Amino acid sequence: MGSITGSTLRPPIITKTRITPLSSLLKRPHSLTPSSISKFKSLSSSRPHTPLIPKSSTDDAAAATTTVTSAASPRNLKSRLRNGETLYGLFLLSFSPTLAEIAGLSGYDFVVVDMEHGHGGISDALPCLHALAASGTAAILRVPETSAAWAKKALDLGPQGIMFPMIDSAQWAQKAVSYCQFPPAGLRGSAHPVVRASNYGIDEGYVGNYLDELLIMCQVESEEGVENVEEIAAVDGVDCVQMGPLDLSASLGYLWDPGNKKVKEVLREAERKVLGSRNDDVEVGAYLSGFAMPHDGAKDMRSRGYHMVSGAVDVGLFRSACVDDVMRFKMSMFEDGSESDEGEGKEGDEKYWSE
Repeated sequence: MGSITGSTLRPPIITKTRITPLSSLLKRPHSLTPSSISKFKSLSSSRPHTPLIPKSSTDDAAAATTTVTSAASPRNLKSRLRNGETLYGLFLLSFSPTLAEIAGLSGYDFVVVDMEHGHGGISDALPCLHALAASGTAAILRVPETSAAWAKKALDLGPQGIMFPMIDSAQWAQKAVSYCQFPPAGLRGSAHPVVRASNYGIDEGYVGNYLDELLIMCQVESEEGVENVEEIAAVDGVDCVQMGPLDLSASLGYLWDPGNKKVKEVLREAERKVLGSRNDDVEVGAYLSGFAMPHDGAKDMRSRGYHMVSGAVDVGLFRSACVDDVMRFKMSMFEDGSESDEGEGKEGDEKYWSE
């Protein structure tokens, strides 16, 4: 006590804590001011993502004669198509966020997360969308069926595109478009203040511009669909017609022969009708999209006017890599003579491996 004899003891200063009423917090999803938003955007864009392989761009010849008025975001597929780019993508059936991230970092322009033939649903798709967003890559969700319920759940996740399977008529194409639009234009259920598509309500301009960034794709993959493809492509709101070569060949009676001459003829006629739906001077008609096949490669499709080409499936790439890896190892054992079965000739082994 002697050490504070000459000191003046003061009572502690107690300050009042201001408590913000809950009602005021519910009025707005955030309290960022315009100046703070501007500062945040400048900081977040200071180090843009650069993929290992640059994403597709316009052809050199087209770029020399065409002036692009504004740079299209890598994730805004509609803008990039309007700028004349040919986009290259991958189908993801594994629902692996790791493979999705690798695909994005590799330079694919888009990845189709396939809920039609893949095992996963909405909950499985979300981590893949997170991984694609982190790599700056556009995500397209293919829904299992053309219905309002599936479209609503898919669109609320905030993909850059949605693909509807088995569109056989203009009426079905109109339904698909209506499932993507809020009333009164369409039938989409509204939960925009709280879903991921609007950044959970932080993006207050979402309702006013969501259609500017959403690519609506209708898949034509049957004989009936091909017969009506011209009308399907002309439906207002249909951005892309996605050709389905495997289902089309099955519809025509050639399940095991998608490269059949008859199938090719029908597919080429459908392609010409879709390409004919567009006018260079007017934003009407649909872009042509499709999937490369062993007998019909991505380069050939691009030369025929395809605007979007999917070149592979993740599980197919992994399967091929695994088969090749095992084959190389087993063939190497026979080449160096370290492994051989007694009483069996090399000729039989070579025949087996060649099969």
